Amino acid sequence: MNMKTHATTSTTTLGELSARTGRDVLAHLEREVTVPVVSGIQAQGDLIVIPGALLENVRESRYAHWTEVPPGGVELLRSAGGGNPHALVADPGACRWTESVRDLTGLSLGMIEATAVAYLIHPEHGATGIAPGRYVVRRQRERGTGKGRWSAGNRMIQD
Repeated sequence: MNMKTHATTSTTTLGELSARTGRDVLAHLEREVTVPVVSGIQAQGDLIVIPGALLENVRESRYAHWTEVPPGGVELLRSAGGGNPHALVADPGACRWTESVRDLTGLSLGMIEATAVAYLIHPEHGATGIAPGRYVVRRQRERGTGKGRWSAGNRMIQD
């Protein structure tokens, strides 16, 4: 399994993406930064985007309904306590999304199919570009390190 991550060049800045989608980011983020486009595994807060080819046991449901991602985006996950949303945005006709995923781990939120660059945008984290391809979007989890009842096992990462 090749786990290389390839970044490609993009000419979209965070400010341009925010203006184009209507999704604002917090003032502390540099709006003139170019948004990187990645074809491999990438994380944004409590989400992780994984190329579909790397996950043999995750696939779309037999009755999956795919929805075109509108320019204003689709909210994938809202941060802990009802905070800021992670949104998937794309140009018209460039990306579609389904929540109908079969994943025995229960971590998958859905799948993305992009024919052009799509973006994840979050008010606190800024944006990352997703190269054309098929990806699984999952919640991130971490392993507890303690020995007590409440500190052992897995828990979801919340940002």
